[in-house]
Amino acid sequence: MPKISACIISFNEEQKIEGCLQSLAGIVDEIIVVDSLSTDRTVEIVGRYTDKIFHQKFLGHVEQKNLAVSHASHDWILSLDCDERLSPQLRDSILALKEGLDEHRAYRMARKTFYVYRWLNHCWYPDRKVRLFNKHYARWGGTNPHDRVVMDEGVQVTDLGGDILHYSFSSISEHLRTIDNFTEIGAREIIAKGKKVSVLSPLTHGLWTFIRLYFFKRGFLDGLAGFIVATLSFMHAFVKYSKVLLHQRQPGRSRL
Repeated sequence: MPKISACIISFNEEQKIEGCLQSLAGIVDEIIVVDSLSTDRTVEIVGRYTDKIFHQKFLGHVEQKNLAVSHASHDWILSLDCDERLSPQLRDSILALKEGLDEHRAYRMARKTFYVYRWLNHCWYPDRKVRLFNKHYARWGGTNPHDRVVMDEGVQVTDLGGDILHYSFSSISEHLRTIDNFTEIGAREIIAKGKKVSVLSPLTHGLWTFIRLYFFKRGFLDGLAGFIVATLSFMHAFVKYSKVLLHQRQPGRSRL
């Protein structure tokens, strides 16, 4: 039977990481955690579940996750973020296919997000992601901070039943702090690629993001939470491209 390595990256996640680790019990054969020098109890909590803890100053989401994969003993990788858990149905799906895991090279699953006070059934759902894959046929790629699993050419992806349960933001303030952090990273990635943006880019990208989430994804059915998510997603896109625009006009600045 193929064996699975769970790969997780962490930084100051003492509030959420234990639930993630608990959901892996009976599913994976080892747990790999790459920690970005946490200053809270994260490493202490992780130590209750695995001794395969690696300490690495944060290199970037893509780089950090590939580093975790490089430490895995097994070919099959199950990747979760600290604020994610396997739902009971998803656990059953993985267990049911484990003996025949090698029939495919990568598996995709839906992710369902709990936002402040309720589950989002539309805005960010089903948000399907490849999280179970054979490391010889796939790797982490994408653009920081929006990493994704990139498969070799011709690799087919199979969908699994059940959800990754994503316990995202517990408050609007937490969401706003993440927006500031992620827009810094995202803007630097755009600048590094030499991509030029126009004075209209912040508005056009922001408006499209709001329209896509609130109307096309029917975020209005998620009530107040859906409206807040769509609005702050507009803000995320607007701020990211505004930071790039300001950098282009003042290239000597150290911050965006």
